[in-house]
Amino acid sequence: MYMNETFRVGVIRVITLPDQNQAEIHGRLMEQYVPALKTYTVCIPDQPEGIHSLELKAAAVPKIIEAAKAFADMDAVVISCADDPAVDDLREKLDIPVIGAGSSVAAMASRYGDRPGILGITDYAPEPYDRIFGNRLINLGTPEGVKGTLDLMTDKGRESVIRKALELKAAGASSIALACTGMSTIGISDLLMKKCAIPVIDPVLAESVCTYFECLRTKK
Repeated sequence: MYMNETFRVGVIRVITLPDQNQAEIHGRLMEQYVPALKTYTVCIPDQPEGIHSLELKAAAVPKIIEAAKAFADMDAVVISCADDPAVDDLREKLDIPVIGAGSSVAAMASRYGDRPGILGITDYAPEPYDRIFGNRLINLGTPEGVKGTLDLMTDKGRESVIRKALELKAAGASSIALACTGMSTIGISDLLMKKCAIPVIDPVLAESVCTYFECLRTKK
């Protein structure tokens, strides 16, 4: 019925990137995963480190709410961040679906057992992961030397992510729930699945699938 339908999706990046081509990486990935999605991307201002602490998350929320105003006439809005900043606020303000990467990952991880290992860049488990899994979540902390999104772009950062994923598997993780969309940017999920031989939930892939479902569900 909707096979030829295209849905317009606003994508909000929670890091300030001066290069629009780089900013649109998540949107392009979403379109590759779900060709029915047509994405439009903005970055919030004055957030050069993205979100890797509760303080930075709090600072980002009003900027995200302001950025979302430009997408009010879209079919959906995606906050491409595993911490789901401003998602609840925007769901109250907008009449369209608002999708967060974190809740999308957590929902998909629940399909693969009840003991996911979380792999991100924050010292805390982002709220959607904690809400859905609570003390069933395996959290061994951040990869060594990775303190923010930019650290993922280095060879040392990638190697540290792989080591932490293997530690999570050894600790009994039923899947690995990536908790930073920067890991989608560096395209590491396939490599982690090969190394660990358990499901690895990629945040941008997860938000793409959930966005498409919500667009279909709410289509008028």
